[in-house]
Amino acid sequence: EIIAEMENIKQSEIFVGNGSDEAIDLLFRIFCRPRKDNVLICPPTYGMYQVAAEINDVGIKRANLTADFQLDFQRINQAIDENTKLLFICSPNNPTGNVHAKSEILNLAKSFGGILVVDEAYIHFSSEKSLVGEINDFPNLVVLQTFSKAWGLAGLRVGLALANEEIIALFNRVKPPYNVSQTAQEALIEALKNKSEVEKTIVEIVFEREELIEKLKGFSCVLKIYPSDANFVLVKTTNAEEIYKFLLDEQIVVRNRTNVELCAGCLRITIGTPDENESLLKALEKYQKLYEKSFIY
Repeated sequence: EIIAEMENIKQSEIFVGNGSDEAIDLLFRIFCRPRKDNVLICPPTYGMYQVAAEINDVGIKRANLTADFQLDFQRINQAIDENTKLLFICSPNNPTGNVHAKSEILNLAKSFGGILVVDEAYIHFSSEKSLVGEINDFPNLVVLQTFSKAWGLAGLRVGLALANEEIIALFNRVKPPYNVSQTAQEALIEALKNKSEVEKTIVEIVFEREELIEKLKGFSCVLKIYPSDANFVLVKTTNAEEIYKFLLDEQIVVRNRTNVELCAGCLRITIGTPDENESLLKALEKYQKLYEKSFIY
């Protein structure tokens, strides 16, 4: 009831799951036939779409993003066939951080004959508005959200699928009983009562993100900083593997994405507190002093 009021939709248009990963798995079980149907993903993107496809024995098609991580509509249209039942778009995208234009996503919803799934795990950090308000105008649209990011409830595993009543009825028919624990439900209700505090935290994180981006521009080991609408920033570095290990030795954990498609040399840095961000910057300064000869070309 609280979520319905917050999102301005009906309770019957909401599925509450054991993290958004449960909703992803259920989408395959509801809409795909094993060994016959396929899903289309747009790498680099969230890895669980591929994992869920493999678990459910569903084929995987790929339409890679462009070099600047935008949707490639020519590739998407070429990849779709009569057995493509799901198309996943992560926006803001993980691990790149950029948000896809609402108009582009809705054009896909119009043209695609299957279920278009928009994963909005990081939407609360974005200037772009959620697509939840479009679910009744686009009957094939499913919006995923999570309480693991902005709401800070990652360990409790609570996620949402938001769609028209017919699709949500299918979720509730297929889901396991008691899929969300009583503890998680109670914690979520308490968190929802403190929405203003969450919104304040989001503003602080976005401010820290922009501050960190500006300061990272001064490092010669940082070759490029990609635009971000998430609570992390993707940076291209001179030596991702080396910097990752150096930071780990300094008790700073970032995500090494150098082996991900289109992300060679990249690290994904989650935005921390001001003190945590300062520790990262000091560690990078230390790294540069030790390895500064490597940056002379």
